[in-house]
Amino acid sequence: MSGEREERVPLIELSGIRKHYGGSGGAPAVEVLHGIDLKIDAGEFVALVGQSGSGKSTLMHVLGCLDRPSSGQYRFAGRDIGSMSPDELASLRRSAFGFVFQGYHLIRALDASHNVQVPAVYAGMAPEQRQQRAQALLARLGLGERAGYTPHQLSGGQQQRVSIARALMNGGQVILADEPTGALDSGSGKEVMALLRELANAGHTVILITHDPKVAAQARRVLRIHDGRIVEEGVQGAPLPSRERDARFRDARPGTWGEGRSEPQGKDVGAFRLSNLREVLTGTWRTLWISRFRTLLTLLGIVIGVASVIVLMAVGLGSSERTLANLAAFGSTHRVMVWPDNDPVTGKWGQLSVQDVEVVRTVPNVEAVVPFNPRTGNLVADEHRFTTWVLATGADAYRVFNLKMATGRYLTEKDETELAPVVVLGIRTRERLFPDPAVNPVGRYLQINRMPFQVVGVLQETGDDEEDHTAMVPFATGAQRLWGSPYAGGIQLRVSDLTQVDQTVASIEQVLEQARQTRDFRVYANAVQVRSQNEASRQQGLMLALIAGISLVVGGIGVMNIMLMSVKERTREIGIRMAVGARQRDIQRQFLTEAVVVSLVGGVAGIVIGLLIGVALIAWGVPVIFSLRAMLLAFGCALATGLIFGLMPARQAARLDPVVALGSE
Repeated sequence: MSGEREERVPLIELSGIRKHYGGSGGAPAVEVLHGIDLKIDAGEFVALVGQSGSGKSTLMHVLGCLDRPSSGQYRFAGRDIGSMSPDELASLRRSAFGFVFQGYHLIRALDASHNVQVPAVYAGMAPEQRQQRAQALLARLGLGERAGYTPHQLSGGQQQRVSIARALMNGGQVILADEPTGALDSGSGKEVMALLRELANAGHTVILITHDPKVAAQARRVLRIHDGRIVEEGVQGAPLPSRERDARFRDARPGTWGEGRSEPQGKDVGAFRLSNLREVLTGTWRTLWISRFRTLLTLLGIVIGVASVIVLMAVGLGSSERTLANLAAFGSTHRVMVWPDNDPVTGKWGQLSVQDVEVVRTVPNVEAVVPFNPRTGNLVADEHRFTTWVLATGADAYRVFNLKMATGRYLTEKDETELAPVVVLGIRTRERLFPDPAVNPVGRYLQINRMPFQVVGVLQETGDDEEDHTAMVPFATGAQRLWGSPYAGGIQLRVSDLTQVDQTVASIEQVLEQARQTRDFRVYANAVQVRSQNEASRQQGLMLALIAGISLVVGGIGVMNIMLMSVKERTREIGIRMAVGARQRDIQRQFLTEAVVVSLVGGVAGIVIGLLIGVALIAWGVPVIFSLRAMLLAFGCALATGLIFGLMPARQAARLDPVVALGSE
């Protein structure tokens, strides 16, 4: 038996453990632990007793892998703790240790059941399984009916029992109880100690930290610590034989305290799985809802930014489209004009003819082309007189100028060939010559420069003052009957494809120069001006989007600031999560998820509010065109805002020292 005892590997073995604080930045070093040597076997019930400042809490932090010793060696089940990374230490805490604190250290945003489940979440246990286990543990501790209660709805003794259930969630091979009765009344304290004794009898290793000798006396082995040294050791009762003790721990079955034994060492069971996404989002939403006023303030910046991007880009695009639509109504967007010009050689002024019109008609992408010759004329209808522009042009002017008839018809090719004395009036010319709205001018006669013309149609209002005040006659009729000249004042044409306007202009210049053997003309494309206006509108829209984007950046800074405040306020919660096995990336993921969820919710709300504002603007007559690209851009920026501005607070939270975090107020 003695040989077997000598070959045993202690569960916990400390050799020359020292711990000091300070010693940097000019602060003096303070040594708290002075060369601690300690062995604890599996299944022991050990009490570390000492006064405040004796180093017992520091020793507990070292034993629970919450803190690293400054020197010395700590071996757990034969494995050197000093060589472990932070994530490996988190895995060890998750799988082997269960903490019972004097202040309970429950997460206030979670109910009793979810507080108990926290270690299992980081261990990767299935939601249904951990819920059933948490319920069974709470029922065993007499809290089955209070699983849905939050910490502030529970008494101190009930909160301590919840923390014991949490310590057992992943098996609790080693229970570290730091002053578990310190904040309880005598009755609750007795209940907690009875539970700890029962745990020890079930095979758990229980390490009790206390300053009360009466509490320590209930352990089987008492270690007295003074000024960072173990000064006394005693046995209060006969310990269980090692075989029986080990068997109780190894062979624990569901329904006993040993249910859910520890994870295999080295297995990264805390790795994130897609199945845990719902749990992460649920916990995030619960936390945000608890601090909903602060969450609302955080959302506000994102909502304003996203809504601003959507509304300003929609208004900019709407204004640009309205401008183009107005130009299209005048026939200007697709119009190209050819004007006479000085001959570069002779200096003589060029004259365009109908033959030039036919030459231009052969150019690809020319949809319609007409000669035009605008001159002033005196119009008389009965007693009404009016001097205005008389435009001699062709039948295709209806398409070139994008005209629409209010009544009657437009000029035809037959009118052109027959030199018909017919006229089409603009809406304002009709009002001046035939002011009575009950009188239909179609079919009636008027005089143009004392020549009789029959009215065959009236144009709809175009919005262009010159076109609304004009009178249109066939080009040949005007040339022969009115002006006495066959030459055109210019040529106007409409292109089919606006994107090919530059090539079309170049082709017109080429064919006319070849036909006329000179370049006594110039070609002007309205489309160039339209593109310039469109580009200016686009630049204006981008500027508006940039201004709105600044709102998103401001909102992102707000997210960062409030998340930093959240980290500060929830420092103890972070320490609790680390104590039960959360790795640094688990903490980082949690806070980053909260920032992203806030940004996503703000993005969706911003889109909805932006759409509602846009609808209201439409109702007020403001030109608005919603852009899916703008919405996706705004939503993507909101998401990026959460990721970028939430990363720093998340990393800050993940890098907190567990001991410092647990000790924060």
